[in-house]
Amino acid sequence: VQLVESGGGLVQAGGSLRLSCAASGSTFIINVMEWYRQAPGKQRELVATITNTGGTTTYADSVKGRFTISRDNDKNTMYLQMNSLKPEDTAVYYCCARWTWGLIPFDSWGQGTQVTVSS
Repeated sequence: VQLVESGGGLVQAGGSLRLSCAASGSTFIINVMEWYRQAPGKQRELVATITNTGGTTTYADSVKGRFTISRDNDKNTMYLQMNSLKPEDTAVYYCCARWTWGLIPFDSWGQGTQVTVSS
């Protein structure tokens, strides 16, 4: 499974961006997809999670009510709609796909896309 993120950029505080994560390869095996972010000097943080059917989503407290994770399985693409952006949302955003093969867990990561929110 290969992942490619897009949609990052520079936006003013209060603005919106939509990130995309396009998956290719054996996408049918993916169980869960996630968005992470990593700000300079900080650890990578889990932002949001969505199951393969899209039926279950979870969010970090810091983004609840502002970010929405979704996926279009027909397009093999996951999205992160980010509204009411704050300067503290500035980070490199990564998507991750997780699956198991037998009992062995696997994951695949994208290259990241920069999001910068100016005050």
